[in-house]
Parts: sequence; C-alpha cells; structure tokens
Amino acid sequence: MTAYPSWTPAPRPGIIPLQPLTFGTILGRSFSALRHNPKVLLGFAMVVQTVAYLVVTIAISGIAFASFSRLDTVPAGTDEWDAVLTGSITLTALSGLVLGLLAGAVGVLVQAVVISDVLHAAVAEKMTLRMLWQRVRPVAWRLIGYTILLSLAIGVIVIIVGGLIAVLAVAVPAAAVILGILVILAAIPLSLWLAVKLLLVPAVLIVEHTSLGAALGRSWRLSRGRFWVILGILVLVSLVFGAVAQVVSIPFSFLASALTTVIAPTGDESAAAIIGIVATLGLTQIVTLLIQSVAVIVQSTAAGLVYIDCRMRHEGLDLDLLEYVDRRDAGATDLPDPYVVHVGRAAQPRWPTAYGQPAPFAPPPGYTIAPPPAAEQTSASPAAVPPAPDQSPPAPTAGPDDDQTTWAMPR
Repeated sequence: MTAYPSWTPAPRPGIIPLQPLTFGTILGRSFSALRHNPKVLLGFAMVVQTVAYLVVTIAISGIAFASFSRLDTVPAGTDEWDAVLTGSITLTALSGLVLGLLAGAVGVLVQAVVISDVLHAAVAEKMTLRMLWQRVRPVAWRLIGYTILLSLAIGVIVIIVGGLIAVLAVAVPAAAVILGILVILAAIPLSLWLAVKLLLVPAVLIVEHTSLGAALGRSWRLSRGRFWVILGILVLVSLVFGAVAQVVSIPFSFLASALTTVIAPTGDESAAAIIGIVATLGLTQIVTLLIQSVAVIVQSTAAGLVYIDCRMRHEGLDLDLLEYVDRRDAGATDLPDPYVVHVGRAAQPRWPTAYGQPAPFAPPPGYTIAPPPAAEQTSASPAAVPPAPDQSPPAPTAGPDDDQTTWAMPR
C-alpha cells in the first residue's frame, strides 16, 4: 500500500523573506513593520515618551523656578547676586543633563521591546506587550547601563575637547577657531562610524543575554561587510523624519502667529492670548511626540532587521528560522528559540567563488546510452579519401542540434 503525503498549509509569511536581505528590503520593511503590531508598539512608545517628557519638563521647570527665585532675595548687581545666578544656571544645567540621561535610558526600553517584536514578526508571530516584556526584562538593567555609560563617555569627551579649545582660545583665538572647525569635521564621520558599529548592541543583549563587553564585540564583528548598507539605512531614516518634523512644524508656527494676531491684535498680553499660545504649543508637542514615537519604532525596527540580516550572512540564521517555521506549522510544540540555537556558528559560503566545468550529461536512472550502430562507425584514417567524380557527395555530418543518442529501456 502506497502512503501519500498529507496536505499541510503553506507557511505563514512574516514581515521579511527568510533569506539574506537587500538594502531596499531592510529600508522598506522598517517603515511597514509598524502595521504588524501597531497597538502594542505605537501605544507603548507613546506612553513611555509622553511620561518621560512630562517628568523631565516638570522636574527641570521646578528646579529652575526654585533656584532662580532666590535672586529676588539679594540685591541686583552685587557679588552675591552673581554667585546665586551662576549657581542657579549650573544647578539647572546639571539637573537637565541627569534627567536627560534617565529619559534616554527609559527610551532604550522602547527600542528593546520593538526589537523583540521584530524577532517574532520575522517568523509570523504576534506577541502581546506582556510577552515582549518578559523577554526584555532580564536584560533591562544592562540596556539602561549601556545607554548611560555611552552617554557619559560622549559627554566626557565633549567636555575635555571643549575645555582644551576654551583654554586655547584665551591664548591664541585664531588657533582655537581652526581647531574647533577641525574637531567638528572629524566628529561627524567618527560619530557615524561608531553608530554603525554599535547599532547591534541592544539586539545582542536582548537575544543572546551576553555581558556588555561581549555584546560590543559581537556588534563589531556582525557589522563587518555591511558598513555602507547600515550607514545608508541610518542616514535615510534620520533624513526622512527630520524632513517630516520640519514640514509639520511650519503649519503650527503659522497657526501660533495667527492665533496671537486674532486674539490679541494690539499686542496686549491678555489671558485669552496666553491660553491660545499655550494650546498651540501643547498641540505642537503632541504631534512632535507622535513623530518621535514613530521614529523610535522605525529606527529600532531597522536595527532588528539589520541584526537578523547580519546573522543570516555570517551564521546561516535563515536556515534555523526556516526549520523552526516548518516544524511549528507542522504542529510541533516546545521548540527551542531559533535565534539562540547556533549563536556564533561559522556558516559555509553560500556561493562558490569560482565555477568549474559542468558535469558530463548523465541519463535518467534506469536508462543506459546505447552505442551508435556499427554501420555509422568509421575507422580512423590518416587522410580523408576524396569522393569519385561520378558519385554524389556524402551526407552532411550531424550538427550540434541533431540528436543521435538512443535510449535503451532497462531489461
């Protein structure tokens, strides 16, 4: 009795094809992947961004009001007044720096949730926010620590270089200006290079649960050979959202001016004018937060897709994902995480560097090539004998398109 294979449904398509990705695929899917799970991703990003913005704004405003209000208790123009002013400015700036670092550290959790969702969306799985957070929670403090350390390192470098330029400006102002220009010109390519080489650190921490040093090394190695692709994606995404922010800000600027002119045509600072300006600024901030939330999602999605693509090229991750999808759709349960099955595997080259000669033609299984008839075989002679004048010329030889092969059925 012959056993026929049972029908199985086609595998569910994910947000990307399970093969090494091209530049256009990564860039296009970075924008379109938001449709896969918009309620979880956009809602979570909006809530976190809004809360962080409100906390930072209220805290800095409160600190600034408390510190600068002390100026009313001292006479203006005195040394004490100058000391209070300097201390108020320093305290406000330091509080803004610390709160900004904390807001950035909280923002990296949004990136982590988005990257985790992209990993599941690649194999056509839609997860809830609780399930995504369960994957991010074990490495949340590493992600926050990485963000704070990176920001502090950048801040220390900026302070040191800025201090050197300030000291040089006192002695040689012209040299300080030239040095400042050179530093700015050198900082642009250096920052872009570091952004590319460190892009995959959050994804490595989330997926592989490595230490921070190991994650830095993994990101450095995985991005080899894909530098210009990653750089192009980062630059284009930044340019797109920068242009969108500029386009959106122009109408709101005109709206604020129009409301001010309509409510207070004489320029008086009435309560209605102030309310109108505050309402316009609030609406502008809401739209800005929405754009920032979408930008964070798109940038994080691009980072997740780049991580998957680099591992496909270096470690054959696409083979593990295809096997996982086939077994899952066939009904298998308790499958291991395909992203950690072969971490660090050195994949063999997919295409040979040089192609050899093609193999000789072979008949199908069960058939043999019969030799040509004996009458058609001619004995080799050192010289061809010319035909007699009264004889017809010989038949033309078989060309490359003539089939003289005969197939013998198996006996």
